[in-house]
Amino acid sequence: MPALQFEQLRTFAAVMEEGTLEAAARKLVVTPSAISQRLKAMEDAAGQILLQRTNPVRPTPAGEAVLRFARQVRQLEWDAMRELGDSGSGPAAPIPLVVNADSLSTWFLPALASLPPELGACFELHREDEQHSTQLLRTGTVMAAVTATPEPVQGCSVEPLGVLRYRAVASPGYMRRWWPDGPDLREGSLAPVIDFDRKDDLQEGFFRKLTGAGISAPRNFVPSSAEFAQAIRLALGWGLLPEQECRAGILNAELVELAPADPVDVALYWQRWKIDSPLLNQLSAAVRGTASRELRQPGA
Repeated sequence: MPALQFEQLRTFAAVMEEGTLEAAARKLVVTPSAISQRLKAMEDAAGQILLQRTNPVRPTPAGEAVLRFARQVRQLEWDAMRELGDSGSGPAAPIPLVVNADSLSTWFLPALASLPPELGACFELHREDEQHSTQLLRTGTVMAAVTATPEPVQGCSVEPLGVLRYRAVASPGYMRRWWPDGPDLREGSLAPVIDFDRKDDLQEGFFRKLTGAGISAPRNFVPSSAEFAQAIRLALGWGLLPEQECRAGILNAELVELAPADPVDVALYWQRWKIDSPLLNQLSAAVRGTASRELRQPGA
């Protein structure tokens, strides 16, 4: 099978990132016809279709493997040019990462901010539930992920980061309305609850562990970490917040903890492409260092 050419790989990555052949042509300063010819040559070399001509375009399963390879080659090329002292190598392409919303709102951004500015690193952050983030690694959409999955995706390494602890809380106003005699988590409760979205099973799992039954109460869905916490404070429902976000509120009585002896711990892992990229290595070290300070560690 003929080898894929660097220019073809750059073109494929640009098409996937820009969404259309026309947008990729503008980015690469070539004609849409040239983009189309390169893609056809790639598919001829691969012997199969690599992308679906939808709007935006999407990779086929074979295209996912090519996209992952294209981004790896691009990153390694940039790393090599930097090590050779090529000041004309330009800024690195944004490193695509997937992170769960609660990590984004608590500890992950300081990890990115700890990288030295002269590194010139930029990031494209995808928000996804920690139980589902590895799919973006498999498709080549991202280079690294904060995930709850300890089994490495093919072509990736994995290391534990620590535990993100959650506590079930409600506002004093909510307690006065629904549970004036104290928290009453039991089967059949009608006290409303707040979920992040329809994939969020954190409240359900907590409730089921305590009662042996699922939640039958009304649910509010608030798909933003800041607004999720605000909804709890505004008495729209009870929910689980990361310890970092609710510790002060519990101490100053702005929040009431519903089950102090039953926090929910979610173990987090860092999965990344298994390539020897200095930039990706420094990013991993920064994530590892921040997690060691901000997340609960074994024995702590």
